[in-house]
Amino acid sequence: MVSTDFTARPSGPATQRAGRLWLMLVVLLLGQFMGLLDVTIVNVAVPTIGADLHASGASLQLVVGGYTVAYAMLLITGARLGDLYGRRRMYLLGAVVFTLTSLICGLAPNSATLIVARFIQGAGAAVMVPQIISVIQTRFDGMARAKALSAYGVVLSTGALAGLVLGGILVDANLLNATWRPVFLVNVPLGVLLVALVPVFVPADEPRGTRRLDFAGLAIAVPAVFLAVLPLVLGHQVGWRPWTFICIAAGIVLAGVFVLVERSIAARGGDPLLSLSALRAPGMASGVGTLTCMQVAYGGFMFTLALHLQGGLGDSALRAGLTFVPVAAVFGLVGFYWRALPRSIHHTLSPTGMAMCVPGYLGIAAGFHGGTQDSPLLWAGLIVCGLGMALTLSPLLALALVHVPLTKAADASGVLTTTMQLGQVIGVAVFGSLYLSLAEPLPQHSPARAHSSAHAMSTAAEWMAFLSVVGVVGGIALARTVRRAGRPDAVR
Repeated sequence: MVSTDFTARPSGPATQRAGRLWLMLVVLLLGQFMGLLDVTIVNVAVPTIGADLHASGASLQLVVGGYTVAYAMLLITGARLGDLYGRRRMYLLGAVVFTLTSLICGLAPNSATLIVARFIQGAGAAVMVPQIISVIQTRFDGMARAKALSAYGVVLSTGALAGLVLGGILVDANLLNATWRPVFLVNVPLGVLLVALVPVFVPADEPRGTRRLDFAGLAIAVPAVFLAVLPLVLGHQVGWRPWTFICIAAGIVLAGVFVLVERSIAARGGDPLLSLSALRAPGMASGVGTLTCMQVAYGGFMFTLALHLQGGLGDSALRAGLTFVPVAAVFGLVGFYWRALPRSIHHTLSPTGMAMCVPGYLGIAAGFHGGTQDSPLLWAGLIVCGLGMALTLSPLLALALVHVPLTKAADASGVLTTTMQLGQVIGVAVFGSLYLSLAEPLPQHSPARAHSSAHAMSTAAEWMAFLSVVGVVGGIALARTVRRAGRPDAVR
C-alpha cells in the first residue's frame, strides 16, 4: 500500500542536506554576529582604553569611528568582490582579515596602532558581511529562506545588545589584568573557529558577477570622507585652527567631484560605486534625509553616553553597559516585531518614531542635568528613544524602497546602507567633539567633574532632539509619498 502520510519527515540524504544547510546558516550568522559585536562592544571600553593608552578624546573618536568609516566606504565594493570572485572565497578572506586585526587590536601598544588596526578591521568586515545575505538568498528558498532571514534578523537585533553587555563584563572582569583588551581578543577564538568551519559547511560557488569595481569613485570617496570627518574629530583638540576648515571645505569639494564622476560613469554604461540615480525614485531622497538624521544622533548618543557614564559619573564598565540595555532591548524587540502592527499605519511609523525620539532625548538631557543618573526621566527617556529609533529605522528602510524599480533595488540598498554607516561616523565626530569641548578635564570622581560632564551630555542630547525634529520633516514627506501612491500598506 502506498503511504499517504504527508506529515512524515524526510529522511536519508534529504535530511542530511537540510541539516548541512542549517549548519551553514550558523556559520554565516557567526560572522554577522562578530561584525555587529565589534560595533558596540568598543563603546563601553572607550574610557578604559583612553586611560590605559593615555589616548586623547580625538583618538578615542577614531577608535570608534575608524571601524565604521572603513566598513561604510568598502561595503558596496565588498559585495561586488563576492560576485566577481566567489562569495565563499570573499567571506573567508574577510573573516581572516577581521580575526587577525582583532588580535592586533587586543595587543596594541598605543592608540596609533589601535586606530590603524580598527580601520583594517572595518575593511575586513566590509568584505565578510555582504556575502552573508547573498548566500542566504541563493542557497535558501521558500519557507527555508523566510526562516533563515528571521534568524538573520534576530542576530541583527541582539548583536548590539550583546556587545554592550559583554563589553562591560569583560572590562570589569579584568581578565589576566588585561583591562580593555579582551573586548577585541574575544573575537580571535571565534574567528579561528569561523575560518575552520567555512570550507566545511559553506559550499564553493562560481563567480557570477558582471558589475565592475569602481576604483575611480572609491579613490575620490575615501579622501572626501576623511577630509570632512577628521577635522571634526580633531578640531576641538587643536583649537579649530584654519586648516581644519580648509580640510572640511576640500572634503565638500571632493564630494561634489565624486557626484560628477559617478554620473559620468553611469552615463557611459559603467558601474558606479553609488548609483545616485536611485535617489530620483519617489521617497528615496526624503528617506535618506530622515535616515541621516536618525543615524547621526544615534552614533553621537552611543559614544557620548559611554564617555559620560564612565568618565563623568565614574561608573564601572559593566554598569555603563547595563545602562544601555533599555535602549538596545527595546530597539531590538520592536525593530523585529513592528510588522505585527496594522499595515494601514506602516507609512506613519517613521515620522512617529522620529517624533518619539524628541522627548526621548530631552528626557535623557533632563535626567542627567543634576549630575547623577537617578532621575526617572533618564530611564523613561532611554526607553522612549529605543522605541522611537526602532519605529523609525526598519519601516523607513522598507518604505524608501517601495517605488524603486527592481533594476535599481541593489543600488538603492547600497545608498541606504552607506548612509546608515556614514551617519554614525558623523555622529561620533560631531557630538563627540561637542561633548569633549564642553566637559572640563577635572579630577576623577569629583562633583565638579560630574556636573561638567552632565552639562556636556545634556547639551549634546538637546541637539540630538533638534536633529530628530528635522528628521520628522523628512519622515512626513516619505509618508506622504507612499500615501499619495495609494500604498499605505506597501511594507510587507
